[in-house]
Amino acid sequence: MARIQVAVATYNVHRCIGRDGRRDPARVAQVIRELRAPIVGLQEVETVFSGEPDQHQLNFLSEATGMAAIPGPTFFRTDGHYGNVLLTNADVADIRRHDVSVARREPRGILDVDLELGGHRLRVLNLHLGLSWRERDRQISKLEDLVHEPRPEPLVVMGDFNEWWPWSPRLHRLHKRFGHRTDMRTFPARWPLLSLDRIWVRPAALVRGAEVCKSRLARVASDHLPLRVELLVEPAARRS
Repeated sequence: MARIQVAVATYNVHRCIGRDGRRDPARVAQVIRELRAPIVGLQEVETVFSGEPDQHQLNFLSEATGMAAIPGPTFFRTDGHYGNVLLTNADVADIRRHDVSVARREPRGILDVDLELGGHRLRVLNLHLGLSWRERDRQISKLEDLVHEPRPEPLVVMGDFNEWWPWSPRLHRLHKRFGHRTDMRTFPARWPLLSLDRIWVRPAALVRGAEVCKSRLARVASDHLPLRVELLVEPAARRS
């Protein structure tokens, strides 16, 4: 089986509200298309069941990008839900949703998906961690439990980690476990100063490059910029 090159990306879409205060899912969809990635993890996707079609952001972004949308809602209302989404052109083998919420804090979750692309399997975790460091500490412990057991397929962990400080002990734990670092500034979108959005890959040697999308549209469509990583995935026999 031949090795394949795959792009993955993470993007906090801020309920599709841009820096100009406009809610514009079509603009966000265009940024996603610019990424040219068959696997895109989204955070802060808001879906309203009634109203205009673009208020059902899950369906709208799926249709506008031509990608399947896997929901990972963390907050439910009578008229809809809010949370994480994985957009993909890959075949979906399995879906798991893990609740990592902490009492008296905003609900949080990890969307855990097995994908098959070009005959290769890839495990992708998409998440959005909490604002309190104590909250994140507990959530990262749960993440470590989820990925503790070795599996043959490559692992991608991505999302908005809300870690402002590069010397954070929680980042140190993740770097130690996964190896590769993507310390690239993604927030705020106009003048990015902080590396809130990150992608880790195991094995780290699969990473061939990383970039932040800084197009004019990306700078206004959300308060975060998307982060994109290129992987070179080889058959399991060649990785062993």
